[in-house]
Amino acid sequence: ECVMDEFNYIIKDLLENDKVNEMKIYMQHCNTSCFEHSYNVSYICYKICKKFNFDYVSASRGAMLHDFFLYDWRKNKKFNFHAYKHGKIAYNNAIKEFKLNEIEKNMILRHMWPVTIVPPKYKEGFVLTLADKWCATKEIVTFMFNIIRNNPIIQYAYLFYIFIFKNF
Repeated sequence: ECVMDEFNYIIKDLLENDKVNEMKIYMQHCNTSCFEHSYNVSYICYKICKKFNFDYVSASRGAMLHDFFLYDWRKNKKFNFHAYKHGKIAYNNAIKEFKLNEIEKNMILRHMWPVTIVPPKYKEGFVLTLADKWCATKEIVTFMFNIIRNNPIIQYAYLFYIFIFKNF
């Protein structure tokens, strides 16, 4: 409880910002909103950076804004190459709304490494890169697992497969 209070206090002004809250209407991975994804990534960055005595305040704030791009990249062909471009778009949106330090700026710009060529400059940025990939993977796998778990046709197909091939 105390840890969550400290974390939420660090990003309080971000959570109260209308444009940050607009992230709730855009989906990021499967059925996870951009806001929910960023919040989860931010919390992981906070915990890891605090444990290793990194700048956990900058890490929390930079991570909360890492996907601050404010559009639906899946529905508009204008946003092709989203994976390569959205760090810069998020950065431009973030510097218009908030005063950011160099660590936060670099985290937002470089979080898609190694998809993008230039790596993060700071250790907090590497933490963000890993936390982002971890959360994205978890969101996608959870979505797929729920499809399988909640679809009787897939369940029956699996049982049929087991029944047919169990003797081979």
